[in-house]
Amino acid sequence: MNMKALMKSSIILFLGFFAIGTVSAEKSEYRSPEQVEGAISTSVVQAKELYDQGAVFVDVRNPRLYTKKHIPGALHLDLKHDFDEEKLAAIAEKNQPIVIYCSGVICSRSYRASEKAVSWGYSKVHYFRGGIAEWKKAGHPVETGQQKAVSK
Repeated sequence: MNMKALMKSSIILFLGFFAIGTVSAEKSEYRSPEQVEGAISTSVVQAKELYDQGAVFVDVRNPRLYTKKHIPGALHLDLKHDFDEEKLAAIAEKNQPIVIYCSGVICSRSYRASEKAVSWGYSKVHYFRGGIAEWKKAGHPVETGQQKAVSK
């Protein structure tokens, strides 16, 4: 390979790495919206109060993350595979408080799930934007393991 071809290849390789780094940086800067129209934006303090009152908590992350750590008693409905109107109806009434969470502000799943729940007529959807990240940071309990069977 001559020097000119080697330099050209090096420049292309460098630009390729630069482009990959730029995409990664942009993705890591994502922040979920602060509000969902029709839902109640809920802080970690409010989420803990709802938890203590027995509200239904729905974790919409993937199964691996749910199994690794979740809010005790939270039901798992993976947004991409399990979160639909019928499955939500099996665990909560339309006028019952529901707290929907995911990994935190860098995750869009709770935002999208909250939008869907509102569109299905759920009137007390609590969009917990801070998710499991804020829950753990506040020192609240978490548990591991798979969800037990849900019956209604």
